[in-house]
Amino acid sequence: MLRLAIQKSGRLSEDSLNLIRECGISFVNSSLKLKTESTNFPLEILYLRDDDIPGYVADGVADIGIVGENVLVEEGKQSLTVEKLGFSKCRLSLAVPKTMEYNSIQDLNGKNIATSYPNLLKAYLQEQGVEADIHTISGSVEIAPSIGLAEAICDIVSSGSTLISNGLKEVERVFKSEAALIANDDLSEEKREILDKLLFRIHAVQRARKKKYILLNAPNESLDEIRALLPSIKSPTILPLAEDGWSSLHSVVNEDDFWEIIEKIKAAGAQGILVIPIEKMII
Repeated sequence: MLRLAIQKSGRLSEDSLNLIRECGISFVNSSLKLKTESTNFPLEILYLRDDDIPGYVADGVADIGIVGENVLVEEGKQSLTVEKLGFSKCRLSLAVPKTMEYNSIQDLNGKNIATSYPNLLKAYLQEQGVEADIHTISGSVEIAPSIGLAEAICDIVSSGSTLISNGLKEVERVFKSEAALIANDDLSEEKREILDKLLFRIHAVQRARKKKYILLNAPNESLDEIRALLPSIKSPTILPLAEDGWSSLHSVVNEDDFWEIIEKIKAAGAQGILVIPIEKMII
């Protein structure tokens, strides 16, 4: 059985569990449990503090883990990364009180900065040629300026609403982060095979998130023009309709290109365009 460590609570935990479910893996989830087993896949899930996950995976207590890149780099364990997962995106940013006049990073020379990520912050300040006193605290970083502990903070930001509610403004982006899948370097052959099966499922889910399946009707004289506008895995599927001179065309398009492509094929004569989400995509 493969042991997967994930954050025990929070958005990263929810996103990680959703990914596992989308991979067709069933399990009973409970806030009272620190671990659970899948009922249809050789996977055990451990619920841990995010800061502990890289160490547990490196030491072999867990075989694999899902954790933010910010934690990996802060702990010096980025070499464990198997691949980025594309969700739970956030950034590590510097913020100062809204009332403070701020022109550039040089304004933080000689200032006190509170953070839970001293290593990432130190590296960034060195790159910028800034000397500041770093105060490491484990939580509630946003309160530091209001209680006189520091003139600035460096913390994880998603929407920025927490900064605003604490009278702070974001001034510099230190590090961009997203969820990453990590693995122990010394997995047994059996566990490596299970991991490969899990990755196969994850890739199928990830491809589907970025694609849309479209069906449309078009006059036969417009098919060549429409086909030229549509990407597909190999080539679009074309089926004759009951009405002479018309065909139905099926294809897959990228989410990012979707609206531009739809406008072009509609102008070329496409009608009755249906758009369907894709659950899994295996190539």
